[in-house]
Amino acid sequence: MARVHWCAGHSRLGTGHLMIVEIWQSFRRLPLWVQIWVAAILVPVNLAALLFLSAPNGMLVAALAVGGMAPNLIIMMRDHGFSRAMALPHLLIWTPLVILLISLLTGGAELPDTYRQFLFLLLVVNLVSLAFDCVDAMRWWKGDRGAA
Repeated sequence: MARVHWCAGHSRLGTGHLMIVEIWQSFRRLPLWVQIWVAAILVPVNLAALLFLSAPNGMLVAALAVGGMAPNLIIMMRDHGFSRAMALPHLLIWTPLVILLISLLTGGAELPDTYRQFLFLLLVVNLVSLAFDCVDAMRWWKGDRGAA
């Protein structure tokens, strides 16, 4: 799929629409397994934290889960697509989340079964993501900064 390039005065579409197209095209250039991982697992599981706001520490869990993704909207707009820089907010925000999740799951607190199961799923998903993010962050640090 060809990349959309925008030149001032030469587009019938607004720049916001073009940016969305560029981000979508960048997403579609990712390997299929990464697209599935992001769209079907990573984002939905982290957004599901919003369903548990009233659970013990639910607001903090949700703030960290969603907070690890939110800065990536700005990164995608800046880079006009998916880049390895998107690993950085995950590392900064999801590392404390993982520590919190381990504490909640092992601390002996009474947690509803559904919430406990969700916390375990969130822990596993974000540990897997952080493993990928460590590799991506190192590649970004070494200069691999282009968008997909």
